[in-house]
Amino acid sequence: MEESFEIIINSFIESRVGVHDDFLDKVLSRNLKENLLLLYQEKQFKSAKIGNNSKIQDNKLIRSDLIYWLDRKHNNEYENSFLDLIDSFVKYLNRTCYSGITGYEFHYAFYDKGSFYKRHLDQFKDDSKRAYSVIMYLNEDWQTGDGGELCIYHANHTQIITPINGKFVFFKSSELEHEVLLNFKPRLSITGWLTTN
Repeated sequence: MEESFEIIINSFIESRVGVHDDFLDKVLSRNLKENLLLLYQEKQFKSAKIGNNSKIQDNKLIRSDLIYWLDRKHNNEYENSFLDLIDSFVKYLNRTCYSGITGYEFHYAFYDKGSFYKRHLDQFKDDSKRAYSVIMYLNEDWQTGDGGELCIYHANHTQIITPINGKFVFFKSSELEHEVLLNFKPRLSITGWLTTN
């Protein structure tokens, strides 16, 4: 896995966004996708909110996805396999880049057809715990025209990332505004943050 971690880190150093097109193997990716869809069918997902603490609000004009938080207490083998990968990545980051990551939080994200998330920063104004944003896509057979791209706003250009199955995206939560463009078929991912004290 260290080779995969190096691809992400080198891409991040070069462009402020680490991308690995084939981070997840196809079997784990498919199992995570099936688990996500099962939880969705069981109505386990909740409407995603914006803000934090007392400022949390449900605003469908800004964000229209549904989420389900991952937790080892669920004892789901596929969630735990994904979190094992994140544990390894965090250890590698801390050892090689002295990043000081002390924790993380991840959720499944389900964007039904016609969903979006307007331009935003992932780090809250009154809470700097979120150090790095991480996205892992679970969309098989995603085609041009399906929408749902991640649009990242750099100082001098925008970067468009297609949500293709197995792709891993990594960037600083406090630095890069981004948005999820309107999608034209259901879009699945795992999204989360590596955190510091």
